[in-house]
Amino acid sequence: MSDHYDLIVIGGGSGGMATARRAASYGKRVALIERGRLGGTCVNVGCVPKKVMWHAAAYAEASAHAHNYGFTHPSAEHDWARLVANRRTYIERLNGIYDRNLDKDDVELVVGEASFAGEREVTVGDRRLTGEHVLIATGGKASWPEIPGAALGTDSDGFFEWESRPDSVAIVGSGYIACELACMLNGLGTRVSLLLRKEHVLKGFDAMLGDTLIERMREAGIDVQMNRQSVALHEQEGGHIAVEFEDGDTVKGFDRLIWAIGRVPNTDTLALEQIGLELAGDGTVPVDEWQDTALPGVHALGDVTGGPELTPVAIAAGRRLSDRLFGGMPERKLDYSNIPTVVFTHPPIGTVGLSEADARAQFGDDSVKIYTSHYVALYHGVLDDKTPSDMKLVCVGDEEKVVGAHVIGDGADEMTQGFAVAVKMGATKKDFDDTVAIHPTSAEEFVTMT
Repeated sequence: MSDHYDLIVIGGGSGGMATARRAASYGKRVALIERGRLGGTCVNVGCVPKKVMWHAAAYAEASAHAHNYGFTHPSAEHDWARLVANRRTYIERLNGIYDRNLDKDDVELVVGEASFAGEREVTVGDRRLTGEHVLIATGGKASWPEIPGAALGTDSDGFFEWESRPDSVAIVGSGYIACELACMLNGLGTRVSLLLRKEHVLKGFDAMLGDTLIERMREAGIDVQMNRQSVALHEQEGGHIAVEFEDGDTVKGFDRLIWAIGRVPNTDTLALEQIGLELAGDGTVPVDEWQDTALPGVHALGDVTGGPELTPVAIAAGRRLSDRLFGGMPERKLDYSNIPTVVFTHPPIGTVGLSEADARAQFGDDSVKIYTSHYVALYHGVLDDKTPSDMKLVCVGDEEKVVGAHVIGDGADEMTQGFAVAVKMGATKKDFDDTVAIHPTSAEEFVTMT
């Protein structure tokens, strides 16, 4: 039996869902194949549950400041199990919403493992589906090191399965997942050691952000260890974990360890060799600016392509792909420049556009001018804790076009979206200066820098 569709989508994450629903809105027959829970990494073991935990840690931080605002709170224990239960209930509700949206938009959900059997031909169990177009949107998964004892650790997926909060955790990694988990667990009372292979975090971000974040993490009590290359894990008495490093040193006594050393594409079960689709050296599916692979009618987007691993990027790329293929918009595609993002650390980080280093490399030192602001947000004015915030504008040319905006501090997560619009539109420093500040806010620092 063969079922034919205008579009077959492999992967029910945010990108796959967006593409399928947009195609169906044009009256096309669409099948979406998913082997797990709808919503992919973001909804189930990524952005959404992570943000719930971030809010919990932020609440703990605010509670510690309550006395400075005149409140006296009795000492209270945090109920991790209740938080986890409430978070799971919320995620299950989102799974149901995704399912109902597919049904409402007349997208057929096919549950199971998809693999290619031929050109634009996919099998799921004993079903065989063919399509005019096939989209690979299978996302990624956590990378694990090939060292002795690695299985004693877990990854970010495993973190969301914890039924209780450990007293001590080692986190190996320097990217946004490692930094977010470190801040979150520290805020909720766990002793955290962040083990860095080199001496920086958030590679690829503006250096100010990573350097300042390390300072803030250490001030908050996180044990940031640099030049720590893990070579083995060892199980200790009582179920504790010891980490052995390349220099021969060993650190003992961790209750848990999280590997946060990167992510790899989910392609191993797709049988891409059946259609002759070759992967890049890093295992990603190569695509052009139109999300097209080397094979006619086969497309890919999202984390599986190695682009920016961000949910809104996959959604935007997917909707534009369906607009182009089925909506009569032949030039429709995603512009991958000036994509804003937030790192939900404590404090949060917001960034859009070029880092200072990238701007200097692209335009030359003489063409780049940097504006910075180092300030204490009003919220901290009455606190014993006077943690400062930092901002940077990266400008180029005689007109000082703003090509990068970066902030670490309270409110960075919300203020970045609006300034991302300005950067995307090509605003200049004068445009920022000519905008009346909203006082008293942290965001006003972006339009009052000199």
